[in-house]
Amino acid sequence: MTPTKGFIPVMLTPFHEDGSVDFEQLTKLTEFYLKAGAKGLFANCLSSEMFELTDTERLQIVRHVVEVTDGTVPVVATGTLGGTLTHQADFVKKMHDTGTEAIILITSILAEAHESDEVFEERTFDLLAQTEGVPVGFYECPVPYKRLISAALLQKLVATGRVIYHKDTSLDLENVRAKLQAVAGYARFGLYDAYMPHAVASLRVGSAGLSCIQGNYFPELIVWLCRYFDAPHLQAEVQRVQQFLVETMDVIHDVYPIVCKYFLQQRGFDISTYTRREVGVFTPQIAQNADQLLLKYQALATDLGI
Repeated sequence: MTPTKGFIPVMLTPFHEDGSVDFEQLTKLTEFYLKAGAKGLFANCLSSEMFELTDTERLQIVRHVVEVTDGTVPVVATGTLGGTLTHQADFVKKMHDTGTEAIILITSILAEAHESDEVFEERTFDLLAQTEGVPVGFYECPVPYKRLISAALLQKLVATGRVIYHKDTSLDLENVRAKLQAVAGYARFGLYDAYMPHAVASLRVGSAGLSCIQGNYFPELIVWLCRYFDAPHLQAEVQRVQQFLVETMDVIHDVYPIVCKYFLQQRGFDISTYTRREVGVFTPQIAQNADQLLLKYQALATDLGI
């Protein structure tokens, strides 16, 4: 990943109504992100329903995304989904062979909730030793539980030269700032923030960009924010976008990713709302909220000239 400000989508997986992967729509989604100006793609992530996919599907999906991007942007993908450390190391290598830029390691998979940070650190370095030469990144995924990486440990990991990406979900700007200060000077590394209520502030303190589910609804808006967050002549517009992201948090997250797939339908995609995850019932009220979100976004995009 490049250290320039940019948006890294956490990609959805489209399914047919029978539950099989819809590769035609996956192509169109990939092209959608690219056309919007994404600087890279995070495939096989939580938004991709990675825990509900088989290993074969995970590899097929990532390989497909790599083929569609055709080298235009880097692709990263999760490689640790459970099992012994040796099994995870083997899958990291298989996933890397699909053509990814880096393999993402899930912090809550490498150690269980009751285990110490020392155990997590030991297993992480063990995994790095078993996957020599493979660039990696970290994702503080909230499933099966959330494990945050401390600034001190992140510095130690980045110092290996192997870590080029970190998706931060601490929801804490001071935590983000501390991490960025700890890894200052490592040009190849980029921290991408997932928490949109402090998106502008995070970019200003040095985040490399944003990697958020809002970008699955309107990637053009997140790309715009990464590009213009500090433009002196656009600060009123930047604050308007920041406020929009705060005000729409509840709608964005309600029965996600069903609501997002519905939203994309309204944007013209021939995508099913099918999901393998248990996320709740998609009610008429939720659909109405999504319709209102689209109208608000369209008005904002028109004013911004997106």
